[in-house]
Amino acid sequence: MAEDVLKIAAAELGNTESPSGSNRTKYGAWYGLDGNPWCMMFVLWCFDQAGQPLPHRTASCSNMLSWYQKHHPEQVVSVPKPRDIIIYSFGHTGIVESVTANTVTAIEGNTSAGEAGSQSNGGGVFRRERSKTLVTAYIRAFDDLDKEEDMTGKEVYDALNDYLSKQPVPGWAQKELEEAVKLGITDGKEPMALIPRYQAAIMAKRIKEQS
Repeated sequence: MAEDVLKIAAAELGNTESPSGSNRTKYGAWYGLDGNPWCMMFVLWCFDQAGQPLPHRTASCSNMLSWYQKHHPEQVVSVPKPRDIIIYSFGHTGIVESVTANTVTAIEGNTSAGEAGSQSNGGGVFRRERSKTLVTAYIRAFDDLDKEEDMTGKEVYDALNDYLSKQPVPGWAQKELEEAVKLGITDGKEPMALIPRYQAAIMAKRIKEQS
């Protein structure tokens, strides 16, 4: 199972450029553009380290958004949740950590610790709370994976049962199913439902007793 990208990002909080003001970081070196603005390179690095490399590789916030709008528009969302990639209107990005009615808190690379200093080309990795009015869009890169990881065993079982219940009994099995009902092997109810091994064993026992 891939590691949580937010845990990866949080572990980087406080990391700064070396030397200061140089835009030189391990994220830029990893990407291959060290010495350049690196907020999107930081996001790419975090997802890659979490075992979830993004399908598009770019150091540009606008290019990343354009790519998703063209190839996966359903993943460009307006209502944020943790782990979304946030695209700001001032040419900056980060990874959403939490949300309130009016603000978004994100872990961002290449920003400043506070309002003083550059917000889009600062010197380190910091947790920043910003107004939603500054946001252009959110990219939900791995929504399906998150859902699978969050599902309990019962939820998986129920979802599969729900899917199977809507499927018809195969035509070739209809006659034998009717015969099985007449013999008392099964009551014929919910013929497409999953059954545990003990129920299958009981059915086999009934067949043996009637033979």
